[in-house]
Amino acid sequence: MLRYILKRLLMMIPVLLGVIVIIFTLGEITPGDPAQIIAGEAATPEMLQAVRDEFGLDDPFFVRLGSYVLGVVQGDFGISWQTRRDVSEEIFARFPHTMRLAGMGILFALAMGIPLGILSAIRQYTLLDSGATFVALIGVSIPNFWLGMLLIMLFTRHLGWLPPTGFTEPMQWIMPTIAIGTGSAAVIMRMTRSSMLECIRQDYIRTARAKGQTEGKVIFKHALKNTMIPVSTTAGLSFGVLLGGAILTETIFAIPGLGRFMVSSLSDRDWPTVIGGVLLIAMSFSVVNLLVDILYAFLDPRIRSQYK
Repeated sequence: MLRYILKRLLMMIPVLLGVIVIIFTLGEITPGDPAQIIAGEAATPEMLQAVRDEFGLDDPFFVRLGSYVLGVVQGDFGISWQTRRDVSEEIFARFPHTMRLAGMGILFALAMGIPLGILSAIRQYTLLDSGATFVALIGVSIPNFWLGMLLIMLFTRHLGWLPPTGFTEPMQWIMPTIAIGTGSAAVIMRMTRSSMLECIRQDYIRTARAKGQTEGKVIFKHALKNTMIPVSTTAGLSFGVLLGGAILTETIFAIPGLGRFMVSSLSDRDWPTVIGGVLLIAMSFSVVNLLVDILYAFLDPRIRSQYK
């Protein structure tokens, strides 16, 4: 098992390097003079040259890329062009809000998607199955920013039950969690349903029923564990989607998270902050996928047997 984990950790390295190269290159080819952005429109040529010397903007591309990679390895994400503060301080001060939002969104998606998927599978072609499938189709189709605005209009403007902004109190968590997690809940529900339908038609399920075991024991002891193998992969991918989708949700509900901060930094052309934020999200996504792979190994004995 340790060998499997080490292998997955080593596979994360080229992924993160690829993310750095792509984002750094996009910042390089974007039109505009970084020195002009940093110093302002009224900067003199002497001021522009001083800024280029301070941030190393006159160095060749690969030199700056190599220096950035070495800095990231040491935990240094560079200096913000707008605030002149460490990028690591700026993004780590806001990242917990984004992680909390994405975490609550995936928990909401799992709590809604898995039970509905199981019920739809064991009640196939019934009214419950049709209704759950219809709701899942709507959940996949509705953009999270539009759903967020609808929730604000309903629960804040008309009913006055929930606050429209903020993320410090439990009452402020409800609407953002629903807005960001509904789409993932629909995806998980459909995956759970299809996987459960496949499992309950296997020979070992027929054998368990032939032995006289109760239907609940057959579903939750024998079928559910195998059903969770593809569902866990879907949940891990959905969590990465939620980290990226948090940008719109944070903007709508005025949550001081990393996504909203990256939107502001992108409008200001603050590329070190944007690159650092994207890299941190990619690292978090990779870690979550690693945890899902470890869980996958626990759920599937065939994977564990390959690394004994």
